[in-house]
Amino acid sequence: MPKLFARSRDFLRDDQGVSAIEYALLGSLIAMAIVFSVATLGDAVEALYELVASKLP
Repeated sequence: MPKLFARSRDFLRDDQGVSAIEYALLGSLIAMAIVFSVATLGDAVEALYELVASKLP
């Protein structure tokens, strides 16, 4: 039984996978920001291109 407690304690103190989780969260946050920006600015950019195209001969 003492070995089980020692292994559980070691498992709970192990922080080896924490960096991978942090990078995954950071990457998903950046991806959400890009999607939000494209969704928000997409219509405005399309309207600008249509305006420029209509002014060309």
